[in-house]
Order: sequence, then structure tokens, then C-alpha cells
Amino acid sequence: MDNSKQNIGVLEEKTYLFALRIIKAYKYLTNKNVYVLSKQLLRSGSSIGANCREATYAQSKQDFISKLSIALKETNETIYWLELLHDSDIISDDSFESIHKDALEILKLLISIIKTTKSNIQK
Repeated sequence: MDNSKQNIGVLEEKTYLFALRIIKAYKYLTNKNVYVLSKQLLRSGSSIGANCREATYAQSKQDFISKLSIALKETNETIYWLELLHDSDIISDDSFESIHKDALEILKLLISIIKTTKSNIQK
């Protein structure tokens, strides 16, 4: 298995587990009556994995890059909502640090895969 296919498998697993964490965070936040921010977090946080899953059956390398680029944007938006929830003292430091670390890891992995794929297209 080449490295890019291996990275996609890792990415799919990480984004799926991340979406499960986001769903749990959503449940917690709605119990605290934080509806608007929790819904935004749920939408962007669960969208990451869905776009990565779509990318695995992309019709072309450009389509693949497009789907992962959408996932990258959704990851960045999710990080924004997490930071906002943390900085407004809605989620604790420990909760934030753990899920924020996971989001940054996904962000870096997406950037790496997108860059590698673009580089391979140019070769």
C-alpha cells in the first residue's frame, strides 16, 4: 500500500472518531443550553469525516483535492467553534485541549495529503 492510501485510511479513522467526540460534545452542550454554538460545532465537526469519505471515491485527483479541501475548511471552522467555546468558559481547559489536539492533528494530516497529491499531479 502506498503512503497516500495509508494516510487516507488513517484520516478516515481519525475523522470518524473525531465526529463521535463532536456528537458527545454536542449532547453535553445542549444539556447546558448552548444551542446555537453546539449546532455549529456539530455541523462542521461531523462534516469533516463525511467529506473525507467522499474523497475516497472521487472521480479524479482534482475532485479528491476538492473534497479534502472542503474537509480542511470544515476542520478550521470546527477549531474556531472549539476556541470560542473554550474562551467563553463553556468548556473546560482539559476538554478543550484534548479535542483541540485531535482537530489540529486532522488539520495537519489533511494539509499533508493535499500537498502530496498536488505535488504528484505536477510530476
